[in-house]
Amino acid sequence: MTRVPALPPQAPRQGGRVSRWFGRSVLRLGGWTIEGDFPADPRVVVIAAPHSSAWDAIWGLAAKLAMGVDITFIAKAELFRGPVGWLLRKLGGVPVDRSAPGGLVDQTVEKIRAAERMYFVLAPEGTRKRVDAWKTGFWKIARRADVPVFCAWFHYPTRTIGLGPRVELSDDQAADMARIREIYRPHIGKNRDTL
Repeated sequence: MTRVPALPPQAPRQGGRVSRWFGRSVLRLGGWTIEGDFPADPRVVVIAAPHSSAWDAIWGLAAKLAMGVDITFIAKAELFRGPVGWLLRKLGGVPVDRSAPGGLVDQTVEKIRAAERMYFVLAPEGTRKRVDAWKTGFWKIARRADVPVFCAWFHYPTRTIGLGPRVELSDDQAADMARIREIYRPHIGKNRDTL
């Protein structure tokens, strides 16, 4: 049976018994386990890495359903066409036009500040391809919204989705980015590692 961590009382929740059963079933059929726990914070910026395959979204959404956690995520606008778009919105997705990224940080900060409870997730690489430097949007959003960063990770060799640790940011963006990248060093995605 797939271990599903209990959510802390302050965590945003979504779904019911059927969606949790479905998420656990998908994880079990795929051989995935979940390790760790969500923090007690009602609002966090969650980063998920390494993001090297479209399968990350499948396993991540299955874990989200299994835990009954309400997580808001962004994805390229092209994915939100037709019935798939309806489903992605229902699961917490927000379409973003990557050709016009201006204002995304400001809009996200406002939404997090206005929410009583909100977990907002994004991939710091910004793409499934290998990158030398992560995008700093997640750091800017978390700093300006005055919330911590929470690390979530995929480790394909053991089919583990990991939760944690929670990271308080400082005023030094470069040092924080280096510290967070180090957390992800051991984890290997479907098609590559993090670094």
